[in-house]
Amino acid sequence: MKIAFLGGLISTVFSLIAGQSVAAADAVHFANGLKVGEVTSNSAIVWTRLTEHSERTRSGIEFLSGPRNANPTRDPQWDGSEQIPDGRTLDDMEGSVPGAAGEVRLQLWRQSADTPTTTRDWTAVDPSRDFTNQWEIEGLQAGTAYRVVVEARPAGSETTTAQVEASFKTAPAPDDAAAVDFVVVTCGEYPRRDDPENGHTIYDTMRQMQPDFFVHTGDIEYYDKANPFAPSEALARFKMNRIFAMPFQRAFHNSAASYFMKDDHDTLKNDCWPGTHYGSLTFDQGLAIFREQFPMGEKTYRTFRHGKDLQVWLVEGRDFRSPNKMKDGPQKTIWGDEQKQWLKKTMRESDATFKVLLSPTPIVGPDRESKNDNHANEGFSYEGNQVREFLSDIDNVFVVCGDRHWQYHSVDPETGVREFACGPSANEHAGGFSQDHREPMHRYLKIAGGFLSVHVDREADGTPTIAFRHHAPDGNVRNDETFRSVE
Repeated sequence: MKIAFLGGLISTVFSLIAGQSVAAADAVHFANGLKVGEVTSNSAIVWTRLTEHSERTRSGIEFLSGPRNANPTRDPQWDGSEQIPDGRTLDDMEGSVPGAAGEVRLQLWRQSADTPTTTRDWTAVDPSRDFTNQWEIEGLQAGTAYRVVVEARPAGSETTTAQVEASFKTAPAPDDAAAVDFVVVTCGEYPRRDDPENGHTIYDTMRQMQPDFFVHTGDIEYYDKANPFAPSEALARFKMNRIFAMPFQRAFHNSAASYFMKDDHDTLKNDCWPGTHYGSLTFDQGLAIFREQFPMGEKTYRTFRHGKDLQVWLVEGRDFRSPNKMKDGPQKTIWGDEQKQWLKKTMRESDATFKVLLSPTPIVGPDRESKNDNHANEGFSYEGNQVREFLSDIDNVFVVCGDRHWQYHSVDPETGVREFACGPSANEHAGGFSQDHREPMHRYLKIAGGFLSVHVDREADGTPTIAFRHHAPDGNVRNDETFRSVE
């Protein structure tokens, strides 16, 4: 039987199916939609989560002010529960998206096909992993548009109560000189969204641009910021569920392939490293929650080929790092030896025309003197110099970074390495730098929110080009720079 598709997010249905019915109170839903991630030319991972309601709680209770002067680093017992009014639970709070037990089923089509190319039978979501499920899909065709439908039913029922649709495109084959468009964002926080009802405007803007894929460079949410502070697994999950139930975010992720990276605030707290904690939330718990909440393969550092002219590298900046307070030198690291050797090997072996390194934190900068957490800072200058020297020996390489709350394009005066910072997800989130601090290494500087788009194509004579564009949240182009390949 051919399945009829509805445009956009398909709303929850309560109906009789095969003579059975499910009460509204027992139905399960997709308030967090779908995420299709880790897309290659022949594979993808599809993520979803079952929820009690079809939307987040809009009229819930407001959180109480948290203890801003508390020292969660010293108090591993602090769980943030005092932010919830007496007699209330986390599910009662504004923005809550309670999970639900149940089963999910997947079907996947090529856009032009009438019958599924991939099906996965009913499987239970995992309550221990926040009621999520991930499918690894293989055997896909390169450079092909796909649509995927996931259905849901309560545990023990044969009645489907919700379904959601998503679309994505696989990467072009390595010998295909196809044009590729992708977008990059960083630093998104629920209280600093620019559309209170719908979320961050950039997601609606990017959805209309129809990029081939999307990269989030980290600080997806801020566990260590108020409303609420999240010093526990329950509160960390609450914040992730809440922001991805926003209509703009949800609709965007139902329409494009994504790659997710993490940084400090969405691992644990500001400038964290292994062994630290934030209240009762441990570093290892933060790592596990990230893997649970996003499509993710074996490693969080990885590389993806998108046609003949583009390869991207996504590096891991938290799992392997030394303490920030450690004395700088050959033993101090952000990436760790294994990851550095992997990066050098895979970049040297790549025959892609353009190589784009996506980093959660700056490699070139400049950054504020008060910071000491990235390769552009004095505290990691030994490894930073090594990284920049290595990159300068690779033709047609560019760095794109997140973390900083302003947009820039800069060129390292010593090595010539170029870095583009995408800027935070909303103008409300911009700050921490000044136009007065513009340095000779800056080619562009704007203390504002927005996102970065990257376009890889070929000129009429066959010369490969790559363009970097800084956008305002509404899509207006603030900075546009194009580079031709260097032989």
